[in-house]
Amino acid sequence: MDRIASFIVKRAKLILVATAILSLLSIGMLFRLDFNADVSSFILEGNATGEVFANLQEKYTAKDPITIVATAGNDAPFNTPEGLARLAELQSAIAATDGVEAVASILPGINPLTGGPITPEDLRNLPGPAVDGLLQSNPTTGLLLSNDFLDTLVIVTPGADTMSSARNLAHLTAPDGIELTLAGNPVIFASVVDLLSLFLLLIPPAVIALMLAVFYANIGDRRLSALAMLPAILGSLWTFGLLFGLGKQIDIVTVIVPIFVIVMGSADGLHFVTHFQEEAHRTSDPTDLVSSALKQVGVPMILTSVSTAAGFLSLLFTGVRPIAQLGTFSAIGITFAGIISLLSLPALLSHLTIKPDHQKAILGPWVTKGLQAMVKTRRPAILITVALIAFGAFTIPGLEVNSDQLFFFKDDDPVRLAFAKTEAAFGGATPLIGEFAYDQGAGTDQLAAIREASKDLRSLPGVREVFSLADLEGRVPPEQFAGMLSGAVELPLGKMVSADGLRFVMFPENFSTADLAEWQRYADSSSEVTALTGMPIVWDEIARLVVRSQVVSLIAAFVLVTIMLGLAYRRLRQTIASLVPIILTVSTLLGFLAVSNTHLNLMTAVLSSIVVGVGIDYAIHFIAAIDLARQEGPGTINRAIERAGRPIAANALGIAVAFTALWLSPLKIHHQLSVIMQVSMITAALAALVVIPALLQED
Repeated sequence: MDRIASFIVKRAKLILVATAILSLLSIGMLFRLDFNADVSSFILEGNATGEVFANLQEKYTAKDPITIVATAGNDAPFNTPEGLARLAELQSAIAATDGVEAVASILPGINPLTGGPITPEDLRNLPGPAVDGLLQSNPTTGLLLSNDFLDTLVIVTPGADTMSSARNLAHLTAPDGIELTLAGNPVIFASVVDLLSLFLLLIPPAVIALMLAVFYANIGDRRLSALAMLPAILGSLWTFGLLFGLGKQIDIVTVIVPIFVIVMGSADGLHFVTHFQEEAHRTSDPTDLVSSALKQVGVPMILTSVSTAAGFLSLLFTGVRPIAQLGTFSAIGITFAGIISLLSLPALLSHLTIKPDHQKAILGPWVTKGLQAMVKTRRPAILITVALIAFGAFTIPGLEVNSDQLFFFKDDDPVRLAFAKTEAAFGGATPLIGEFAYDQGAGTDQLAAIREASKDLRSLPGVREVFSLADLEGRVPPEQFAGMLSGAVELPLGKMVSADGLRFVMFPENFSTADLAEWQRYADSSSEVTALTGMPIVWDEIARLVVRSQVVSLIAAFVLVTIMLGLAYRRLRQTIASLVPIILTVSTLLGFLAVSNTHLNLMTAVLSSIVVGVGIDYAIHFIAAIDLARQEGPGTINRAIERAGRPIAANALGIAVAFTALWLSPLKIHHQLSVIMQVSMITAALAALVVIPALLQED
């Protein structure tokens, strides 16, 4: 380490200039910030079910519509002239809104009596019987009007900028007596962009402030506390600079990358600064200071950066694209932070005068004394181990998977409430789509078999209605029906026919995962149904991938970390001692998910793999301190705790406190992530500092 320290000190200015240039370039890349609010886009990629859905949408040029539930008062339901007149006024207002391409409702496009455009005045003058005839003239009335006539769906086709269309419609003033509820993917996407922007403005600064407070409580020096955070902050900046430089977008998953990098990447900086401060008691020579600190923590810093990156890279084995992307960029950020901790931070510290006195530290001395008292005997370690194993054994069987596509929204979020209202009135805010086999050149005789298949689908549990053009035969004039089958006449539900198929729409109600499986079994066995898909089916598949990714990524993380530790230590005892705290931590994490009713979803399912890579850091640093202290004679464990206990406890507490900043996030998933990481990091640190001495101390 003497040569490395000498190089860093002699080339300090060059290292710092290079660090500054890379940081400025990264800042410049931030101006290319762009969001991908299309949650479905990255969910659909990388799995067969998603590809079926995307291909069917493309085949029928089906855009994601904005669905508006219009709710009438009891004084004028939508089966009365006044109710229909208000609906016509609403439809006109929607059509005049910027970004709206088309509007469809239970109202026909033309007045069947005059052949001209239908107006609110025409509707107000209709006699009662004419109202029924008008509603019956629209073949989709049964799908778009609730049984009590108080709710009706208005289907809006947005323009190219779907999010702008959704935002404009959100500010639409409804006619008197009508209340509007907006749902559909464009509404989700518009909300997500606003939430992501708010997240990046509020959360990273709050995380940094909280970690600085905890570090100061353990270090007792404001400047050193800030310097300990510097590698993680710059690592996060470089990661986003690289991400935007490559033209990548921030989405609902990758938005958490800077938080992971800032929180997880701060460990190496904290360890180096703490040991640098300790060595300042002995000498003021910058080369000697850097060399001494690197001898104590240099190798552990390299190992922890590799192990943390390995934990994130294990997410590549999940097969879920957004999760793999999260793992890749987090690993890159951790690597950046590690490099800065090993080169830039020592270079900067070598040019500063460091005060060795850290008596102002509030927690540091107390933590050291408490840990030394706990490891006097093996009894605390045995009690903690047995308790954590028992907790995991009794709770893990209760883990459940959540296939809710709105899992990231809070329970009282307007988007979730809007979807709930749409589902209550019409069975589902996101209907399924499918395709019946149909040869346009074979005549209409084949429609009878399609109607029979529709009947079979309707009989399945959780299905409210199934609609295709085959259902309209005999219900509309022959000329109009022929135009529909040829594609010349479009319905409010969009294009419904292709050269070799009829698109159908299936409206679910109160369905379960078992119902989804039953639908798919029927579709696979039916010769008439060539495809059945939709976001409910896609998210159900994602839920299954989540379970698989939980197992695969966890195994991959353990394998990668075990190989790394084995190569580093070349001793079985140290390798096993490092892994035991992590096994206890993962068991506790999964048990906590079960008892807190936090279901496995796209984010929570992969946290155990991340915890493996991050939590192993504490074991690596502590074992390195034990090995170093053993060379100095008796009192090995106490000296190791004096050297490593304070920074390990500070880092665990810093992570736990920093993640409370996620409570400022408007996303529900970040609240869950906060508590999960708090429990995991405290458990990992406690298990490492108490259990490892029981495994490695000499009898």
